[in-house]
Amino acid sequence: MSERPATELLPPSATGRRFSGERTVRLGDVDPAGELRLDAVARYLQDIASDDALDAALPNALGWVVRRTMIRIDTPIAMGERVRLSTFCTGSGRSWAERRTSLAGASGGSIEAVSLWVQVDMATGRPARLGDEFHAIYGEAAAERVVSSKLSLPSQPEDSGVVQPWRFRRADLDQFDHVNNAAHWAVVEQVIQRSGVARRGIVELEYLTPADADDELALITAGGDIWLRRGDATVTVARWSPA
Repeated sequence: MSERPATELLPPSATGRRFSGERTVRLGDVDPAGELRLDAVARYLQDIASDDALDAALPNALGWVVRRTMIRIDTPIAMGERVRLSTFCTGSGRSWAERRTSLAGASGGSIEAVSLWVQVDMATGRPARLGDEFHAIYGEAAAERVVSSKLSLPSQPEDSGVVQPWRFRRADLDQFDHVNNAAHWAVVEQVIQRSGVARRGIVELEYLTPADADDELALITAGGDIWLRRGDATVTVARWSPA
């Protein structure tokens, strides 16, 4: 039976491909307290995944979109900290794969993440089946673990939620003319900063439909649950569970 994706922070397999890289936390990555923001973490995850695929010479290396991500902040990573990222595959399905990434700061910061990535045809934008090349590169690390593409969070908001307007910027669009996945994390980042709660805990985010910079959206919050809606359709749903 396929397992629900990106809900467990599994350790790496004893064998198989692992890829590492380093980043330094810069001024544009942190909040007023000097701690690495969630949208910056999402950019780091996106970059290390692309670096891995390119380094492995994976066909269609950049033809991937994120469907779901879970991030656990154990110890916030700080301004100026040198961060080592280590990433590996922990499962796959027909057109998708699960990727684990660990972020270890030189001064003790620690963040763990897992994402579900869907491979897409760059010409059509439709999901594309994983090929033999993918399994030859990542299959050993995945250890034959099969994951589904079924999401976990409630797509419909609670009636008691607090509603406020939200709009993405043109600067949030990527080369595919869609709001980049990291920009969605700015929504959660705003909610967390306004809550005043310490930046420790687990955040989950799922992308349901693409968003455009011209969309008039509604940001709905109810406790730790967050929805971004366009009319009656949910664009993004997230859940913040403080430690």
